[in-house]
Amino acid sequence: MSTNTPRSEPFETNIAPWLSVSNAAKALEFYKAAFGAIELYRLEDEDGNLAVAQLSVWGADFWIQDTPGASPESVSRGSVRMIMTVKNPDLVFEQALAAGATEIAPVNEGYGWRVGRILDPFGHHWEIGKQISQ
Repeated sequence: MSTNTPRSEPFETNIAPWLSVSNAAKALEFYKAAFGAIELYRLEDEDGNLAVAQLSVWGADFWIQDTPGASPESVSRGSVRMIMTVKNPDLVFEQALAAGATEIAPVNEGYGWRVGRILDPFGHHWEIGKQISQ
């Protein structure tokens, strides 16, 4: 017996990743430099330090939160890999490296994609690529 009930009306849904980082202010600057992110929302703690921020890269939103004990740097590895689909992966990949990312796999073609992987300074893996037209 199915527990899924049909919906009478479709509704808009958006799923935005929430990344734990060891230093939200530094992460904000990295994502701005690496991906051209813009800040949509900011929450500061009682000392005026950045605690949470909502960022957008050309309409693709994500959040960062200053939680040093939960960042991949502290727990040795993250369990989520971000996939950023862009028009020019080579350009964005190089921009991320110039901003301080570490190359995990260079941009290359395979399985119908042109994609490379970086590690950001906060322990998160990002695949940057695009699907190749067939």
